[in-house]
Amino acid sequence: MTTLDRSRPEAEAVLMEDGLIVAVGEGRDIRMLSDDRTRIVDLGGRRVIPGLNDSHTHLIRGGLNYNMELRWEGVPSLAEAMRRLKEQADRTPPPQWVRVVGGWSEFQFAERRMPTLDEINAAAPDTPVFILHLYGRALLNRAAIKVLGFDRNTPNPPGGVIERDEKGHPTGLLIAKPSALILYSTLAKGPKLPFEDQINSTRHYMREMNRLGITSVIDAGGGGQNYPEDYDVIQRLHDNGELTVRVAYNLFAQQAGQELSDYERWVEMTEPGAGSDMLMMNGAG
Repeated sequence: MTTLDRSRPEAEAVLMEDGLIVAVGEGRDIRMLSDDRTRIVDLGGRRVIPGLNDSHTHLIRGGLNYNMELRWEGVPSLAEAMRRLKEQADRTPPPQWVRVVGGWSEFQFAERRMPTLDEINAAAPDTPVFILHLYGRALLNRAAIKVLGFDRNTPNPPGGVIERDEKGHPTGLLIAKPSALILYSTLAKGPKLPFEDQINSTRHYMREMNRLGITSVIDAGGGGQNYPEDYDVIQRLHDNGELTVRVAYNLFAQQAGQELSDYERWVEMTEPGAGSDMLMMNGAG
């Protein structure tokens, strides 16, 4: 295993107790520390590395929505992406949306381009679709525009631009200018999962992180993520002993100009360091 300890950069074996590393060293030495209750796992010569930490992510918010997302990572072509979009739209029950929330680039596709709004509307004519491209723009189909109530009289919201055609009607393109606020405020208008489904969604999201080697994160909070309401799911998983990622979370003020009132409320409820080794309040900003 790789230890990242300069005095002993590699070891043959590791002894763990109650989720913590107790010792590393030669296999024979570690075996001497075991007893008849010890479970021995032979990795067949494969290398073990310490768990990775993602120092800026949005696990808590992402977990609430993960099961509702269509993921395009690794999709080789735009044609395949549109096929998956149609398939997802066909099986998505009302009033839920299809959400493609980042994780892709037009340069991964064989066609080397973005999907057009016409292609998105053809793939999903009736189910609302929200497709996020980086932090720069979002693509909405006609069904989403209708559900959101966007029309020629809808003003541009703070932090963004609603693109319009020559008659002033929204085309479905949202542009983050000067910030991404329009993107996430629009996404937040979609229906939420029921609480028990949010728990299941968060567990799936953590397992996906585990698959990539991530065992701990610093959660950066984010727009639309209110404390303590949107932290009930992660707290429930913690209390049930079901967290598979250690989380240090930061609280994020939600309304410009009202930050002080958020901080005054939070200091009556929690403080940096509150929690446990698995779920800890880290700070606010």
